[in-house]
Amino acid sequence: MNRIYINEKVALDAAELSFTFARSGGPGGQNVNKVCSKAVLRWYPAASSLPYDVKARFLSRYASRLTTGGEMVIASQRFASQGSNQQDCIDKLRELILAVSEPPLPRRATRPTYSSVQDRLQSKGKTSSKKQNRSKRINLDD
Repeated sequence: MNRIYINEKVALDAAELSFTFARSGGPGGQNVNKVCSKAVLRWYPAASSLPYDVKARFLSRYASRLTTGGEMVIASQRFASQGSNQQDCIDKLRELILAVSEPPLPRRATRPTYSSVQDRLQSKGKTSSKKQNRSKRINLDD
């Protein structure tokens, strides 16, 4: 069984990936109309062999990039050769999975420093006095 290694903890079965090839757009001379060098990778992350926690983070983070059928579609036409574009699709998928492979660190609650609170209050006071000085003063003695 062929495996695609994402990092030392996460690997993906190559059989889960399906590739199709199409003609690339853009310039390329006469050969561009004959060769199907654009690679399109299709993969179902919900039915993949990813660990459960990585799969859950992947599905929640990239839900907007999935089709209505739950399929991830990645295309590449950067290179002139089919094999290079196929490897580029795999590299793009590897980067997406790497981004969610580690759980996010929990946020540690912090407090602002005393001096930052004082600076903020001083700034608010200056702004307040500046705006109060702009207002028209009505003289009741006249």
